[in-house]
Amino acid sequence: MRAIFKTDRGKVRQHNEDNGGIFMNPEGVRLAIVADGMGGHRAGDVASGMTIDLLKKRWEESTGIETANDAEEWLRRHILIVNQLLFEHAEANIECKGMGTTIVAAICTDKFSTIANIGDSRCYLCNESGFKQVTEDHSLVNELVRSGQITKEDAEHHPRKNVLLRALGTELQVEMDITTIIFEEQDMLLLCSDGLTNKVSESELEDMVNNGQSLEDKAQSLIEMANNYGGEDNITLVLVQFIDESESR
Repeated sequence: MRAIFKTDRGKVRQHNEDNGGIFMNPEGVRLAIVADGMGGHRAGDVASGMTIDLLKKRWEESTGIETANDAEEWLRRHILIVNQLLFEHAEANIECKGMGTTIVAAICTDKFSTIANIGDSRCYLCNESGFKQVTEDHSLVNELVRSGQITKEDAEHHPRKNVLLRALGTELQVEMDITTIIFEEQDMLLLCSDGLTNKVSESELEDMVNNGQSLEDKAQSLIEMANNYGGEDNITLVLVQFIDESESR
């Protein structure tokens, strides 16, 4: 397994309210996370930063993730705990009132990947079948697309494109989507905030992920592409590739 995390402030925003990382538990299993914070005076970076810090600490102490059920249960339980802690922090600190964050998180083993998401940060899978979005955006425009009220093309330029229907930390209770996929050699996951997907098309993402560059160069090229297209938002991504290290030497 190889993985790379990158985040960039972009060309317009004063602060980077995105956060994320790749963390290893004592048994060598990776947890990849991207969180896109929002709300309050610089409270977005509080929400995303707390989310990453809390999940990192819990993951680095966790063991026994052997099955998809183990991974799904771990993500559900710990994301709900973080949701409550964020909500209580916002209630107790007036400057953080209304803060929240998206989250997309993937537990990656050499047999499967289990992905949880809340909000509009996404996970894509690239494998021998092609390149596809694994997660579903919890946004107003996605609901309008799903119900047939607008087209996918309309959604790209909709004035309420940034309205989320779910976020981590904004309510005491939150629902998340969790799915498990088979992860095979050469498969790749892309986790990213909307600072990437709002600027770079799905076909461009696919081309970049499939090119012959190293993971580091792919990640850097994706950030540069989003910035070249305007870079109005923070840009954060994780790439995870399943490679048999013994065969790649």
